[in-house]
Amino acid sequence: MNILIIGATGTLGKAVTETVLNETNDHLTLFARSAGRINVVDSSRETVVSGNVMNDSDLDKVMAGQDAVFAALSGNLGAYAKKIVAAMDRNNVSRLVFITSMGIYNEIPVSVGAGGNLESNPVLQTYRDAADAIESSDLNYTVVRPGWFTGGPVNYEVTRKGEPFGGHDVSISSIADLVTKLVNDDTLYSRDSVGINTPRSL
Repeated sequence: MNILIIGATGTLGKAVTETVLNETNDHLTLFARSAGRINVVDSSRETVVSGNVMNDSDLDKVMAGQDAVFAALSGNLGAYAKKIVAAMDRNNVSRLVFITSMGIYNEIPVSVGAGGNLESNPVLQTYRDAADAIESSDLNYTVVRPGWFTGGPVNYEVTRKGEPFGGHDVSISSIADLVTKLVNDDTLYSRDSVGINTPRSL
C-alpha cells in the first residue's frame, strides 16, 4: 500500500508513521510544512515532502498514486478538509482517514464530561466543519474522533456515530493502531465516523 500522511510532524503523524513501519510493508509519503524535522528511519519506505495543505499543487504532487490518505492537523480543519477532499477527487484517491475530536456531534454524555461537546465548546466548530465536508463527499472516508491523548499501551473501544462517547481519554498508541488498521482495510468503518477511547473500568 502507498499511504500519504498529512501532518507527519505532529504527535499522531509520528505515531502512525512508526506503527505502520513496524506492522506493515506499506510505503509512506510524509507531508508536512516543516518536513526537514522528520527523522527518516527507512529510506526505502519513507518519502518526505514539504508543502502546504492549502496549496493545490503541493497536494496534487503527493496525492497521485496513493492508496489511502491519513490526515491529522491542527488549525482551520474545515478549510483543510475541503482542500484534501478536492485533491483526492482530482487524483482519483478514495480512502481517507481524518482525525477530528470527540464532542463534535454533542455525543459526550454527562458521565464522561458533557462540557466537551460542541454546544458548550465552540472551539470544536472547525472540527465539525471538517467532518461535515468529508461526510458530504463521495470518498470512502472514516472520521476518527479521539478522546484526550494520553500515553500508555494499546487499549481502546470504538463507538459509532449516533452512539454516546465511551470515555474521556485514549492513548496515542491506540489511535495509531486503529488508524493503521483503517488505512490498510478500506472496508473497515467505511463512510463512518467513529469515536475512540480507553475503556472505563467498572
